[in-house]
Amino acid sequence: MDKREESLRKAVREAAAFAEKVFREDHSGHDVSHTMRVYRTATALAEAEGAEVPVAQLAALLHDVDDRKLSPETSEKKDRAAAFLREQGVDAETAERVLGIIGEVSFRGTDSVTPESIEGKCVQDADRLDAIGAVGIARAFAYGGSRGRAMYDPEIPPENGMDAERYYASESTTLNHFHEKLFLLKDMMNTRTARELAAERDRFMRAYVDEFLKEWNGQA
Repeated sequence: MDKREESLRKAVREAAAFAEKVFREDHSGHDVSHTMRVYRTATALAEAEGAEVPVAQLAALLHDVDDRKLSPETSEKKDRAAAFLREQGVDAETAERVLGIIGEVSFRGTDSVTPESIEGKCVQDADRLDAIGAVGIARAFAYGGSRGRAMYDPEIPPENGMDAERYYASESTTLNHFHEKLFLLKDMMNTRTARELAAERDRFMRAYVDEFLKEWNGQA
């Protein structure tokens, strides 16, 4: 193992502890458990795709520390992640790659981007996989509740085709979020493995929403 690889492995270990500290009090669905699921999934995808695993792992562990929803004051320049990478002595080229991946991960409506690197594709897929399926459903309602949003209002229809500005400004219901984002993610996966996992999770979500509406409307 060369010095760079050894340094990156140490940084990955420290990044897990850093994420634990940052998200210890989060109750919006962006807690440390979310970060660690993204980390584990990104690791598996990176290994399957022949990506540089430690780079994907670092980006996965740090992907939310400057998220605009959680830390708007640091989101533009990725201040927390950049400072952490400097403190860990991660070389400038690798740090730039990691920060670039973090900047590409998020869903931005019609302004969403496909990461340039295979490492970025793996991290984006891992983050999106955690937004769908059974855990994704729970996270959607946790986030909506943390922002005081209604679960559902039949008088408020979902808004499709939103660009980043409209998507970020939206305060729609949680059920609308399924139509405005979550049902779109299956077809936005980058890797074969993620597409296979997303197909089943998407089916589960759609069945859940169908059942939700039946019960909401008092159907037997």
